[in-house]
Amino acid sequence: MDMKKYAAEAIGTFWLTFAGCGSAVIAAGFPQVGIGLVGVSLAFGLSVVTMAYAIGHISGCHLNPAVTVGLAAGGRFPAGQILPYVIAQVCGAIVAAELLYVIASGAPGFDLAKGFASNGYNAHSPGQYGLMACFVTEVVMTMMFLFVIMGATHGRAPAGFAPLAIGLALVMIHLVSIPVTNTSVNPARSTGPALFVGGWALTQLWLFWVAPLIGGALGGVIYRWLSEEPAGVVVGVKTA
Repeated sequence: MDMKKYAAEAIGTFWLTFAGCGSAVIAAGFPQVGIGLVGVSLAFGLSVVTMAYAIGHISGCHLNPAVTVGLAAGGRFPAGQILPYVIAQVCGAIVAAELLYVIASGAPGFDLAKGFASNGYNAHSPGQYGLMACFVTEVVMTMMFLFVIMGATHGRAPAGFAPLAIGLALVMIHLVSIPVTNTSVNPARSTGPALFVGGWALTQLWLFWVAPLIGGALGGVIYRWLSEEPAGVVVGVKTA
């Protein structure tokens, strides 16, 4: 059963990375009909909504090491399962980035130097935001993401609506923070594209692990303090 959970997490994170980053790489700047920042934000949010309904009952649909760590900090997920979940998520994101590269590189003028949806700070921030601004943004956004996840999956929350609340929260996060960091709040999503861009993307990748993990843990702990009972579910899967 555990292997099925890990496979579900890999597939789900593949979908999030491929759909979200793919919308940015392929569709965001397409001449005249590009989807732009709003479209990319919706793509990331919809990837979570669709996968939450598809695999929530199998793995909980974390799709994100920061979510896994945050849920563990919030008492909703066993600490012993963190590492295999994270490995599965990162593997899914890497496969997604590889497939996206195969597709995107088929277009004339494709250039990895344009960023390939990687996250960055200073000169590699879309809005040229500095390290501290990007760090704070990623911590706060991930913290609030976990807060929403914890609340939406609480035992007293309206049943069946958690995926919508979580997906819409991710849309809002992207609408605010794409100009700052190109929005990570997800170390796996950041790792996949960074491995293909190399250079600066790998050098700056540390921030998009450290800040989301801190933010995720804070969000889980804060919500646990605010409302401990009942423990509830994680997008359809009982974890406590």
